[in-house]
Amino acid sequence: MASFGKIFSVKYAKIYYVTVNHLSKGMEIMRRPNERKPLVTHMYTADPSAHVFDGKIYIYPSHDIELDVPDDDDGAQYMMEDYHVLSMDNLDSPCVDNGVAIYYKDIPWVSQQMWAPDAIHVNGKYYLIFPAKDKELKFRLGVAESDSPVGPFKPHENFIEGSYSIDPAVLVDDDGRIYCYNGGLWGGQLEMWQSGSFNPDEPRPEGDVPALGPLFAEFKQDMTGFIAAPKHIQILDENGDPIKACDEDRRYFEDPWVHKFNGKYYFSYSTGTTHYLCYAESDKPDGPYTYKGRVMEPVLGWTTHHSILEIDGEWYIFYHDCELSKGITHERCVKYTKLNIAEDGTIETIHPYDD
Repeated sequence: MASFGKIFSVKYAKIYYVTVNHLSKGMEIMRRPNERKPLVTHMYTADPSAHVFDGKIYIYPSHDIELDVPDDDDGAQYMMEDYHVLSMDNLDSPCVDNGVAIYYKDIPWVSQQMWAPDAIHVNGKYYLIFPAKDKELKFRLGVAESDSPVGPFKPHENFIEGSYSIDPAVLVDDDGRIYCYNGGLWGGQLEMWQSGSFNPDEPRPEGDVPALGPLFAEFKQDMTGFIAAPKHIQILDENGDPIKACDEDRRYFEDPWVHKFNGKYYFSYSTGTTHYLCYAESDKPDGPYTYKGRVMEPVLGWTTHHSILEIDGEWYIFYHDCELSKGITHERCVKYTKLNIAEDGTIETIHPYDD
């Protein structure tokens, strides 16, 4: 896969724009025909990791299942069983469902819950990196590979040694090194590993103690494991102090993503309980990162999950909400919208329903 910091090229046969009257600012906004609309409507999809491979857009979402179960903090309502890969010739073309790419029963170590994945293209192959619960109901990360970006994907025999928690986001840097960012609180079990081993009764960080940061590890070049054990990344405030657990408007909860812009690393993430997407900046892939602001205000549903990429010199964010199901938190739909980034890396906050 090309680095997130490079310009991806997608050739458009023809581009149409939709003009929307933005009453709050007294200006007009240019929207693409597919923008801020569910990309597929025949099934529920969430957690989109979007990439451009060989000039075509591929989206790797999780596949929500319709279940009549109450919501809980451990995520029992999110019982996804497979992955479908979506594809688009360009941002204005129909979004195609390429069918089942991999099924949980075909993965030897998995018991349940195929949550938010990511994908990369290295070594002439496409690798799907995904979280799922092992036979002991601990979330781990796994790898599956294919000769095609849409699969089918063949899983590696076991999960990545030393991996735990959820939400992998994988960056292939400009020098070819492969970095993995992951982790999620509550149902994602991140806080249950604070002692170095799994303890489901481990207290969650609260109050003025530093918030628990996401995990960082470097993949081996053959994608068979990590070079070293994952470590936590720090997110600092404007004074250089670690953001505190009680600062729920800014502290990390889940949904990591990293893109590069003008040589810097931008780490974006969800705050979970307060439903914001925020971002932080660093000169190094493993941080520490300094908090910079919000990427997106809350969407319909409990929270969102996103990816950021550059297409033909413009930046876009792929995300989900619950519009298709009229607010059912575990029946979501993937969307995209334009992301405005200033020359200094500042991201203009998106208000997802401002039109």
